[in-house]
Amino acid sequence: PSSAPSPVALYPPPCYPSLHTIMFGFASRSASRAVAPRASRVVVSRGMATEKQIWNQIQSTKNIQKITSSMKMVSAAKLKGDEARRMTAISFNTWADALNGPPKPVEDATFEELPQKSLIISVTSDKGLCGGVNSFITRSVKNCVNSLNAQGKECDVAVIGDKGRGQLRRLHGDLIKMSLTEVESPGNFTLAGAIASELVAAGAGDYDAVVIMYNGYVNAATYHQMYKVITPFGGEGENEPLLAYEFEPDTKSEVLADLHEYLLTSQIYHSLMDGAAAEQSSRMTAMENASKNAGEMIESLTLRYNRARQARITTELIEIISGASALED
Repeated sequence: PSSAPSPVALYPPPCYPSLHTIMFGFASRSASRAVAPRASRVVVSRGMATEKQIWNQIQSTKNIQKITSSMKMVSAAKLKGDEARRMTAISFNTWADALNGPPKPVEDATFEELPQKSLIISVTSDKGLCGGVNSFITRSVKNCVNSLNAQGKECDVAVIGDKGRGQLRRLHGDLIKMSLTEVESPGNFTLAGAIASELVAAGAGDYDAVVIMYNGYVNAATYHQMYKVITPFGGEGENEPLLAYEFEPDTKSEVLADLHEYLLTSQIYHSLMDGAAAEQSSRMTAMENASKNAGEMIESLTLRYNRARQARITTELIEIISGASALED
């Protein structure tokens, strides 16, 4: 008998896929179909969220612009009254300048004329959003303290205003002997008298000089840092003060002490009025700049919003056209 192979042995047995392979392929195809729509929905939702965020930023910036514009108008109205009060204070304080000399600019000052022990009074405000009004005074006080320390002289600091206290106590907190906050603005002569009484009670008369640093108002766009030096009335012989006047016996020392306190009050009053006008002018300028910056930001955000919106619309049109083409095929 012949040994020819069986016809069945000539062909390999068919390879049928297992149940595991079928289920894995079905799951993969189902997952791919399910993931694609989800991914497209995620992209669309992200685009919508981005547009909404930009729109919210635009509305918030517009609200801020309204607030800054209102603050600018309020400061402009207050500046008129501060200018009038400042002119009154200048006329009233003329006699004080005759005794202590006119105010001096802080810029390029060496403070060599100050005596061995001085009390520096920093005139700042309790409110912010007014440019560099408070920072400039704080910087001037720091420069004065450093100059006096380099010359081997002593000094202490008294601060008027919460902003100045917060800035000065970081570096010269040990030198601050007194601080006055929540001071009524723009103030009046009664307030200046109360401040002078507090200073005298705290020992202002024990210093060789009292230095007042404040912002000197020039116009609505300019102000400079100034300082005044107030020395007590003392001396003997030719240096005795007010020799041209006659005093009752044993009363001259008391009169000179009262006159020194009144002189300090007058100088503080003028410094408060000058500083209030400078503060309002600086706040008006700062709010004007803030309004301009807000307008530029609104324009930039609007451009971004329009681009995002146009990109979303273009994507949706492309998806619609692609779907219609697929149905035609």
